[in-house]
Amino acid sequence: MIPLSAPNIAGNEWTYIKDCLDTGWVSSAGAYVGRMEEAVARYTGSPFAVATSNGTTALHISLLLAGVQAGDLVLSPDITFVAPVNAIKYLGADPLLVDSDPENWQMDLEILESFLAAESEIRPGGCFHMASGKRIGALLPVHVLGAICDMERLMAISGRYRVPVVEDSTEALGSRYRGRHAGTFGLLGCFSFNGNKIITTGGGGMVVTADSGIARRCKHLTTQAKAGTGEYFHDEVGYNYRMVNLLAAMGVAQMEQLPAFLDRKAEITRIYNEAFAGLEGIRFRQDVPGSVPNHWLYTIQVPRLRQLREYLESGGIECRPLWVPMHLLPAFRDSRFLTRNNQSEYLYQHAISLPCSTHLTDAQQQEVIGSLIRFFHG
Repeated sequence: MIPLSAPNIAGNEWTYIKDCLDTGWVSSAGAYVGRMEEAVARYTGSPFAVATSNGTTALHISLLLAGVQAGDLVLSPDITFVAPVNAIKYLGADPLLVDSDPENWQMDLEILESFLAAESEIRPGGCFHMASGKRIGALLPVHVLGAICDMERLMAISGRYRVPVVEDSTEALGSRYRGRHAGTFGLLGCFSFNGNKIITTGGGGMVVTADSGIARRCKHLTTQAKAGTGEYFHDEVGYNYRMVNLLAAMGVAQMEQLPAFLDRKAEITRIYNEAFAGLEGIRFRQDVPGSVPNHWLYTIQVPRLRQLREYLESGGIECRPLWVPMHLLPAFRDSRFLTRNNQSEYLYQHAISLPCSTHLTDAQQQEVIGSLIRFFHG
């Protein structure tokens, strides 16, 4: 099987992890946790970074730190992995699901802005949905597939309606908008280092912020809100959300290789795009002007998605469709879906991701290209 997006363990991972084992520093108290935080902060240009156990815990704690409360509404994309919408519910808030932009596949900002203009008002305490009386606690854009939405417009909307932005950048390490890294526009940004991401620690995540107070509180809450070092005194409800040293050691080694990984992802995308440019029925996602994606998962729109998927997998080529739209999942069927033409379901029915591991060989890529061309010409 040619894998979809497998981890590339080719640097100092064994050396750094062995150092953890040799010294006995395997939990969250080890030095590699700080080194990983410093590496991500330096790379993204964020003043502060706090390592977490995974991307979902990063999202949960970030929404909490942004002030989201039970009963609030949070605007989030309908096409996304389920984690950000789950995190909204962890806080007792409710998602308002926004359809996808048909060109860039990110949260449709025209729909978002129209909703806020028509159905919200500014009152003491924030922005409120007029019909329900509920406060709109946050905007939660997801940088889907490592692309990035029009952050200038989104931040202008945030400022106009006084709603904080928490960026789900879990797929977007290495993505930039007008030279600025994903995750650094909002009050907080979140990254994931799951096994299929552009770098991996197996699990693990990161919160970035420019606010020193938020960073301190993030570290405090993610270490069970333990106050002081001498006794087990906890001054509020906290969470066991810190990354452990073993994972951080792997992450430090992966961060050393990130520039090369990004170059390879861009090259894979270029080769695929050139090969598929003449195939009738294939459509490519369009980048937002001024943005540079990390090309995390190479994904295109195709006719006969299910048949193509069966054809490729029968030939040993792993592929996958986009996520089931959130409004179709049992847990969120009662959530309001803001849409014009149900683009998210269209994407679910037509978009497919193809193998794009950073160690994908030229021969493997040509095998994928040949198989897809034979399917459409057969």
